[in-house]
Amino acid sequence: MVVIPVLGQLADEYGRKPLLLLIVSTAIFPSAILAIDESKGFVYAYYVLRMISHIMSQGSIFCISAAYAADILDGRSRAAAFGWMHGILSLSHVLGNFLARLLPGSYIFEVSVALLIIAPMYMLIFLTETVKLTADVNQHLRWSSKAYQLVQDRYSSMRYALHVVTSSSTLKCICLVSFFYDMGMSGISSVLMYYLKSAFDFNKNQFSEILMMVGVGSIITQMLVFPLVNPLVGEKVVLRIALLASITYALLYGLAWASWVPYFGALFRMVYILERPSTNALVSKASSSSDQGKTQGVVAGAEAIGSFLAPLVMSPLTSWFLSSNAPFNCKGFSLICAAFALAMAFYFAWILPEAPSTQEENGESVETPLLA
Repeated sequence: MVVIPVLGQLADEYGRKPLLLLIVSTAIFPSAILAIDESKGFVYAYYVLRMISHIMSQGSIFCISAAYAADILDGRSRAAAFGWMHGILSLSHVLGNFLARLLPGSYIFEVSVALLIIAPMYMLIFLTETVKLTADVNQHLRWSSKAYQLVQDRYSSMRYALHVVTSSSTLKCICLVSFFYDMGMSGISSVLMYYLKSAFDFNKNQFSEILMMVGVGSIITQMLVFPLVNPLVGEKVVLRIALLASITYALLYGLAWASWVPYFGALFRMVYILERPSTNALVSKASSSSDQGKTQGVVAGAEAIGSFLAPLVMSPLTSWFLSSNAPFNCKGFSLICAAFALAMAFYFAWILPEAPSTQEENGESVETPLLA
């Protein structure tokens, strides 16, 4: 909730490449710990490092990658690029799950480390920086003065990023869409396995079948369908269709009356996955080139707040309605509640105003007094 917006600001000020190298590299260390040893102490160390790694990288990798794509592509090509980026991410999940099924358990972490090293090595060699860096005017200050100036700069930058978002009706609406969407979907995903096992006696293989089916379908919709449909109807229409699909998905799972219904409901997951690239495209279109990291970071921060709050309510609510003490017979009532959050996201997507193509002409004039 805090780190992603800060990393987005740093990417605008100090460059995309060093930030991407930093956050991608942090993912190597947790797997490396278990590749060395799987004893109890190393397992605890793994979870500590994994927590730190997720604080740094969860969400921020795509946030800064989206800003990088916006640097090198014009507005007409960005939506398709975001679709391909999300599609490749879905493809990597499918291949990762498939690889984990084939590999013996003793080799999983060694292979994981090897794959994780490829990413920063590739970026180090081939990635070209797109941000023009300015000279550090504070390099001759004492370390105490530098620390104070760093805190002051972060505060000013955060204030400016919030000002950019709150001064744009489009970006404000997108933040609310992202908040309620992630509140609903994170709430569902946090209890879904427990709900399916308790209500329909699903095992891990059945759940894996659904994930694989959804993964393959998501690759097709994001990499092929989205780039074809988006130029015809626009990001706003795609976003509304995706949110309607998410509401249908939540209601089907919440009211599921037979074990085949979750399989049918999973088909809508292939459509609601388009919320991500359409949101990224709308944020990019409503932001100036110098603010791409900041705005993507603030929106990702809103998503993180929703993801944090949802399980706090969904977990006890799901347990209550699956227990013998439920006030009425509706095992999926918590998922129906999540559908209301998704309906709120759809409402804000419905009233979403047209985004200006760019704020480039007034971006500098706004930032200067705030950072002074």
